[in-house]
Amino acid sequence: MTNPQPIGLFDSGVGGTSIWAAIHQLMPYEDTIYLADSKNAPYGLKSKDEIIALSMKNTEYLLSRNAKIIVVACNTATTNAIKELRAKYEVPFIGIEPAIKPAALHSKAQKIGILATKGTLSSELFNKAVELYHDTIILEQIGYGLVELIEGGKLNSPEMTQLLHSYLDPMIREGIDYLVLGCSHYPYLIPQLKEILPDHIQIIDSGEAVARQTLHVLKEKSGLNDVVHIGKTEFYSNINPQVLTDILQHKYSVSYLDF
Repeated sequence: MTNPQPIGLFDSGVGGTSIWAAIHQLMPYEDTIYLADSKNAPYGLKSKDEIIALSMKNTEYLLSRNAKIIVVACNTATTNAIKELRAKYEVPFIGIEPAIKPAALHSKAQKIGILATKGTLSSELFNKAVELYHDTIILEQIGYGLVELIEGGKLNSPEMTQLLHSYLDPMIREGIDYLVLGCSHYPYLIPQLKEILPDHIQIIDSGEAVARQTLHVLKEKSGLNDVVHIGKTEFYSNINPQVLTDILQHKYSVSYLDF
């Protein structure tokens, strides 16, 4: 089955572009629409009901643009709202969750760290996942302020470096050998994380796994585009588009969307 309709993605801001990049690399012929709800970032400090309402609003915009599948490119929205989204809408949804499983299974120290938002770490879905790996010590750290700095265009600022040290140094002292990134914004911090973390600590994010799952579901349910030219991508932001433009290294244009 072929289907030329676009893949829709949304996030609480610019971070989900790390998921978009993995999907675009795996399926370059697919059209994509990316929606950055930066006006309401970060989702991690909002209530579950607020997150569900925002996720439904984002979904309905993408459905109005004829999306054949929706990727919830936000850990907080996935862990708090994907059950409700799947119950309400017929389109397939792909979620993103912290990659606890590979870290726990491969950790020789049986001690891993997770850097995530408050909304993700306090969610029922996350806590159910943690319970499966009771033999592994899991050090959880809320990344207060990280999303705000990224959304504010301060990715490489002294404030960012100071915050990362305050969150990671205790994990290093505790002897973790894996760090799981539990927010789609955080892959943009990997260059700085590598400068702070000892070489033996592996960093894991969910981008490639989400892309593979998206491909699988498209094959099974929604259909792939059968064209042989690079797909069209549209990026939208409901706040100053410049931050998203900068994150994309000025390779793509970003349109302002009042929503």
